Amino acid sequence: QVPLAESGGALVQTGDSLRLTCTTSGRTVEVSIGWFRQAPGKEREFVAVITGTSATYYAKSMKGRLSISRDNTKKAVYLQMNGLKPDDTAVYTCASGPFYLRAYSRPENYDYWGQGTQVTVSS
Repeated sequence: QVPLAESGGALVQTGDSLRLTCTTSGRTVEVSIGWFRQAPGKEREFVAVITGTSATYYAKSMKGRLSISRDNTKKAVYLQMNGLKPDDTAVYTCASGPFYLRAYSRPENYDYWGQGTQVTVSS
């Protein structure tokens, strides 16, 4: 119903920056778009979200290193990541959820998911 696709993942060095893009066929202004990540052997982890009201929230573990924004004309959501660390290595996936999210950090509250893009940070 709401296909999602991520791009922008890359192999970078510690301290580098990346901008990930999530493109949708839905109406970004009417839904919440969240970013999650998952490293091998670990649980999926919340990264950031921009809600239908354009409120933004970020994972405490990445405080001060993230910026999420949207472009409604292009139906795209961007995740700017700065000061990357080896622990940031993971598959990053975007997901769409309802206009209002009670618990935005929980994956089960999102309806549709992209396929993910790999981010690898070398030391």
